Amino acid sequence: MPTPILPGGGAGPVQPVRPTQATQPAERVAGKDFKTLLMENLEEVNRLQTEADQGVQRLLRGETDNVAEVFAAVNKAGLAFDLLMEVRNKLQDAYRDIQQMRI
Repeated sequence: MPTPILPGGGAGPVQPVRPTQATQPAERVAGKDFKTLLMENLEEVNRLQTEADQGVQRLLRGETDNVAEVFAAVNKAGLAFDLLMEVRNKLQDAYRDIQQMRI
Protein backbone atom coordinates (compact mmCIF):
# COMPACT_ATOMS: atom_id res chain seq x y z
CA MET A 1 0.00 0.00 0.00
CA PRO A 2 1.53 3.37 -0.98
CA THR A 3 2.24 5.93 1.72
CA PRO A 4 0.00 9.04 1.51
CA ILE A 5 1.60 12.36 0.65
CA LEU A 6 1.40 14.99 3.37
CA PRO A 7 0.53 18.64 2.70
CA GLY A 8 4.16 19.69 3.18
CA GLY A 9 5.21 17.54 0.23
CA GLY A 10 6.66 14.73 2.34
CA ALA A 11 5.31 11.26 2.73
CA GLY A 12 4.31 9.63 5.96
CA PRO A 13 1.55 7.78 7.73
CA VAL A 14 -1.69 9.60 8.33
CA GLN A 15 -2.46 10.07 12.01
CA PRO A 16 -6.07 10.42 13.19
CA VAL A 17 -7.01 13.72 14.75
CA ARG A 18 -7.87 13.35 18.42
CA PRO A 19 -9.68 16.07 20.33
CA THR A 20 -7.83 17.56 23.25
CA GLN A 21 -9.23 18.48 26.63
CA ALA A 22 -9.23 22.13 25.57
CA THR A 23 -11.80 21.41 22.83
CA GLN A 24 -15.02 23.30 23.51
CA PRO A 25 -18.29 23.79 21.63
CA ALA A 26 -18.10 26.50 18.97
CA GLU A 27 -20.54 28.81 20.73
CA ARG A 28 -18.45 28.82 23.90
CA VAL A 29 -15.22 29.47 22.03
CA ALA A 30 -16.73 32.58 20.50
CA GLY A 31 -18.06 33.63 23.91
CA LYS A 32 -21.70 33.69 22.79
CA ASP A 33 -24.55 31.73 24.24
CA PHE A 34 -27.37 30.26 22.15
CA LYS A 35 -29.79 33.10 22.87
CA THR A 36 -27.31 35.75 21.71
CA LEU A 37 -26.47 33.77 18.60
CA LEU A 38 -30.15 33.31 17.77
CA MET A 39 -30.99 36.98 18.34
CA GLU A 40 -28.09 38.12 16.14
CA ASN A 41 -29.29 35.85 13.34
CA LEU A 42 -32.87 37.11 13.72
CA GLU A 43 -31.60 40.66 13.37
CA GLU A 44 -29.56 39.67 10.30
CA VAL A 45 -32.60 38.09 8.62
CA ASN A 46 -34.62 41.21 9.41
CA ARG A 47 -31.89 43.41 7.92
CA LEU A 48 -31.77 41.32 4.74
CA GLN A 49 -35.54 41.51 4.35
CA THR A 50 -35.51 45.27 4.89
CA GLU A 51 -32.78 45.71 2.27
CA ALA A 52 -34.68 43.55 -0.21
CA ASP A 53 -37.88 45.53 0.39
CA GLN A 54 -36.04 48.82 -0.09
CA GLY A 55 -34.52 47.50 -3.31
CA VAL A 56 -37.93 46.53 -4.66
CA GLN A 57 -39.32 49.94 -3.72
CA ARG A 58 -36.42 51.72 -5.49
CA LEU A 59 -37.01 49.56 -8.55
CA LEU A 60 -40.74 50.34 -8.58
CA ARG A 61 -40.10 54.08 -8.22
CA GLY A 62 -37.60 53.97 -11.08
CA GLU A 63 -34.66 55.03 -8.89
CA THR A 64 -32.63 52.05 -10.09
CA ASP A 65 -32.65 49.84 -13.14
CA ASN A 66 -30.41 47.11 -11.73
CA VAL A 67 -32.94 44.29 -11.64
CA ALA A 68 -30.28 41.64 -11.06
CA GLU A 69 -29.11 43.29 -7.84
CA VAL A 70 -32.66 43.57 -6.51
CA PHE A 71 -33.41 39.99 -7.53
CA ALA A 72 -30.30 38.76 -5.74
CA ALA A 73 -31.21 40.68 -2.57
CA VAL A 74 -34.74 39.25 -2.60
CA ASN A 75 -33.43 35.72 -3.10
CA LYS A 76 -30.86 36.14 -0.33
CA ALA A 77 -33.53 37.39 2.07
CA GLY A 78 -35.81 34.52 1.08
CA LEU A 79 -33.12 31.91 1.70
CA ALA A 80 -32.23 33.44 5.05
CA PHE A 81 -35.88 33.40 6.09
CA ASP A 82 -36.31 29.79 4.94
CA LEU A 83 -33.28 28.76 6.98
CA LEU A 84 -34.63 30.63 10.00
CA MET A 85 -37.95 28.80 9.67
CA GLU A 86 -36.15 25.45 9.50
CA VAL A 87 -34.25 26.27 12.69
CA ARG A 88 -37.54 27.22 14.35
CA ASN A 89 -39.13 23.96 13.23
CA LYS A 90 -36.22 21.93 14.59
CA LEU A 91 -36.41 23.78 17.90
CA GLN A 92 -40.14 23.05 18.11
CA ASP A 93 -39.50 19.38 17.36
CA ALA A 94 -36.84 19.21 20.06
CA TYR A 95 -39.19 20.89 22.55
CA ARG A 96 -41.95 18.38 21.75
CA ASP A 97 -39.47 15.50 22.18
CA ILE A 98 -38.45 16.86 25.58
CA GLN A 99 -42.11 17.19 26.60
CA GLN A 100 -42.75 13.55 25.71
CA MET A 101 -39.81 12.22 27.72
CA ARG A 102 -40.74 10.06 30.67
CA ILE A 103 -39.03 10.89 33.94
